[in-house]
Amino acid sequence: MPSFTTRSSSPWMMRSASSRTARSPSPATASPLWAPPLMSSPPSPAPCRPSTWVAALSFQQLARGIADDVDLMTWLHGRIWPYESHMTEEDSYASTLLCGIELIRSGVTCFAEAGGQFVSEMARAVELLGFRACLTKSTMDCGDGLPPNWSCCSTDDCIQSQKELYEKHHNTADGRIRIWFGLRQIMNATDRLLLETRDIAQKLNTGIHMHIAEIPYENQLILRTKGIDHGTVTYLDKIDFLRSNLLAAHSVWLNVPEIGFFSKAGVKVSHCPASAMRMLGFAPIREMLDSGVCVSLGTDGAPSNNRMSIVDEMYLASLINKGREAYISGTTNPTALPAETVLKMATINGAKAVLWDNEIGSLEVGKKADLVVVNPFTWSMVPLHDSIANIVYCMRTENIESVMCNGRWIMKDHKIMNLNEEEVISSAVKRANDLLARAGINLPRRMNYV
Repeated sequence: MPSFTTRSSSPWMMRSASSRTARSPSPATASPLWAPPLMSSPPSPAPCRPSTWVAALSFQQLARGIADDVDLMTWLHGRIWPYESHMTEEDSYASTLLCGIELIRSGVTCFAEAGGQFVSEMARAVELLGFRACLTKSTMDCGDGLPPNWSCCSTDDCIQSQKELYEKHHNTADGRIRIWFGLRQIMNATDRLLLETRDIAQKLNTGIHMHIAEIPYENQLILRTKGIDHGTVTYLDKIDFLRSNLLAAHSVWLNVPEIGFFSKAGVKVSHCPASAMRMLGFAPIREMLDSGVCVSLGTDGAPSNNRMSIVDEMYLASLINKGREAYISGTTNPTALPAETVLKMATINGAKAVLWDNEIGSLEVGKKADLVVVNPFTWSMVPLHDSIANIVYCMRTENIESVMCNGRWIMKDHKIMNLNEEEVISSAVKRANDLLARAGINLPRRMNYV
């Protein structure tokens, strides 16, 4: 955990609880606190730890607003699969650029893509934007109701296409891009695809990204088809699939023994609070953290959340999980998921989840120069009585002033550095409208408006 000074001559720093007079940056220390500014006027914005988030769907950014307030089957079969199956390579590129702008503006320096079809175009966008990504292709070799152009993908095709993407893009863009192996969900993966993916990812020393225990239907399917009581995690443990390089997105519908399976195997979890509240349910985050599971934060995709802001997710994560305590125990627990725990979930736990914590996730000697500059002297954050709490409970995206990745500014003084933001937005709007027309997605009018 880092210590910091501002760019002004007077210090405004992170310090350890045992150090009350430190005036210069120091190596990582435990239990950091922000000191108040030692000046009468507001100092320059202060560097904060880099933000790493996971379980994103950058290729779904053009689908923002097409699947609000609908049931799960309409969401999937009526909106998302038609959208995804009609995407072009250029659509994917435009979507990733638009998503990347929003991520960077909320202080993100690294994300893990949960899986699209055009990984090369995602990589092209990530390289231009200047931040980091673990990219995956969404693979499915079975399942009912898939769009026709997806239903012919064999297990061999799924494996081979990902190996080719790994060879082409892994460690490109000055090492900022890594290729992982992607599995959509257990309903769309044969045992052979699961186990061969496990083996190849381990051989290549890379990660696996998969939606796990996302909805009750998964558990019902496993009981009906495999005869395994409760569900997905129990079955994946039985077939020896769980590994420490597995990032399990959502992980909502699992029980206490299954949390133990995750902990024993070293599985990482991405908690997406807004998406969970919208469609999935209350995830047992406190229990997972108490069991030693590495839990990070994510946003999911725009059709599941609409806001791709890790700032919002930090705020929601703490409040939702405090509220869940009353729901499950019949009494309140305001101490659940305190601000410092949530901040770790958004930073160092995120780096661990994407298997990159030896280089990113905290500011330490020898790690990459990824950092976020926060201006806390605004109406939303002052006064700074408890700076860590203010970051989690008070900070807005607008407080993020600048973002550095790999020693280079990718946003400076609120300006995205490597592209024309207006051109990206204009292109995205046109492509989104054309894509919905091709997919035959017609949204009902909710109210009379012009």
